[in-house]
Amino acid sequence: MVAIEELHIGDELEDIQLEPVDRLTLIKYAGASGDYNPIHTIDSEAAKAGLPGIIAHGMWTMGNLAKLFSSYYQEGFIQDYTIRFKGMVFLNDVITLKAELTERKVSISRFNVKALNQNGNEVIKGEVFFYTYLD
Repeated sequence: MVAIEELHIGDELEDIQLEPVDRLTLIKYAGASGDYNPIHTIDSEAAKAGLPGIIAHGMWTMGNLAKLFSSYYQEGFIQDYTIRFKGMVFLNDVITLKAELTERKVSISRFNVKALNQNGNEVIKGEVFFYTYLD
């Protein structure tokens, strides 16, 4: 693994592919987050809302993007995070997380981040600002 400070503009962090989205994960996330909206866990409620099936919590997908930086927390931390939700995540979707370094200023590295489903469609995109500790 290359250190954040050794990356060049245009370099990408190693992609992370999540396990297929399952109902139990969404039920656990509902409990952890306090978001008990039934469109995330109950098929009939999702259908009543006009959805083709239950959908993952957007914040579940967003939170998973932080996994891209887990290997780098000895070097620094995520200082800021902006996200735009672009699509829904359904049961059995396989999400791939990506990050590309786009700018560096002293101790701040800016990354474009995104989450893609198994069809290559963006479900989330945004920016992460990673602060690197100075010696």
